[in-house]
Amino acid sequence: MLHPNDHPLRYALVNELHARPFPALAVPCSVAHVAFKEPAEAHNRDRGADHAHLCALLARHGVAAPEPGITHFSGALGRAELKWESHTEFVACSAFTPGLSPRPFDPAEAEVLPADWLAAAPGRRLCSVLIRVEEMPEDPAGIDARLDAWFVPESLAAAEVLGGAAVVAGDFRIDPAGHMRFAVFVRPGTGPRRLGRIVQWLCEIETYRAMSMLGLGRARELGARLNAIDPGLTALVGRIDSGTSAEDTLHALLRISAELEALAVRFAFRAGATGAYEAIVLQRIEVLREARFGGRQTFGEFMLRRYDPAMRTVKSAEARLRLMVERAARAAELLRTRVDVERSAQNQRLLESMDRRADLQLRLQHTVEGLSVVAISYYAVSLAGYALQPLADGMGVPKAGLLAVLVPVTVLAVWLMVRRIRRAMH
Repeated sequence: MLHPNDHPLRYALVNELHARPFPALAVPCSVAHVAFKEPAEAHNRDRGADHAHLCALLARHGVAAPEPGITHFSGALGRAELKWESHTEFVACSAFTPGLSPRPFDPAEAEVLPADWLAAAPGRRLCSVLIRVEEMPEDPAGIDARLDAWFVPESLAAAEVLGGAAVVAGDFRIDPAGHMRFAVFVRPGTGPRRLGRIVQWLCEIETYRAMSMLGLGRARELGARLNAIDPGLTALVGRIDSGTSAEDTLHALLRISAELEALAVRFAFRAGATGAYEAIVLQRIEVLREARFGGRQTFGEFMLRRYDPAMRTVKSAEARLRLMVERAARAAELLRTRVDVERSAQNQRLLESMDRRADLQLRLQHTVEGLSVVAISYYAVSLAGYALQPLADGMGVPKAGLLAVLVPVTVLAVWLMVRRIRRAMH
């Protein structure tokens, strides 16, 4: 019962730890495991379609449909036990059937998951696994004979696991029926839960290996596009110190930067998911606690030789993309600095030109003011001369003498007036 002080998700989060228990398996048995994934935008898929697909399988066996929104389901499917899980990008489904067909890896063992039901899945089949679980023969040579008959020797990996509780083997190849094969030879006395863990880990190793390998295809596409972009980016970086227009170079560089950022956005999710899936694969192999069997390569050694280079390719593509984005950003910053410097120089030249024009205007203004003083003084002297002429005649002062007195006085008065007006304007 939820206590008032409990977080509303407390019980749900605790129950999630126990939501996916390992199956309890008896020897002998067969396991059919499939995983489906939408080709694009799988993390945003319609999960209601996944639920409807599960209900369609359960309806064939008269099993009640689980409630919508579930992420895992376990229940009987005829003689088999079904385990269904919905993950972020894919749906996994395993059927555990007691007993074995006389024919090793008989495709009929996978028919517990009907072909028409598989074809109707919302996504595409990403992996399909058949696991044959039988008791370990007393003579190890019996295991060697079976492995030689069932698997391709060149890629066969086999190892004792969990302190000799079982021997697991597989060649990581798809057989003619479309399934990947694994064999588990169980030592007598091994508990059903422990066997269930081994089988579950094998299913997870193959599922997450397939999911992580999706990043390899995306990395190759990315590498091809980066190969096409790199020469153009290098050429643009080389033009930073050339005499070409910095603004034109900057615009071209920004177009490349925009494309690189778009590539980074599209690749980020797949690169992150690939790293997470790779970590799960390696962790599952680690918990198997492998020991060499019959001088054959272990699962860990197989992954180191065949799987690890693919993951390194993905990481290399991611690192190269990141470096090119940073390189383009640095080049763009340098070009912006060059553009700013050029614009500052242009602004400086413009200001100097404006200063010269202002100086010329000031000189012209002074010249005009001087001419204005002369012109105003001329007219003022004329008017004053006409006004004072009668008085000068009465005093016997000649006209020339009158003008000689009026000119300096009038010029000085006009000059003072103009100067006062100019000061008032400033």
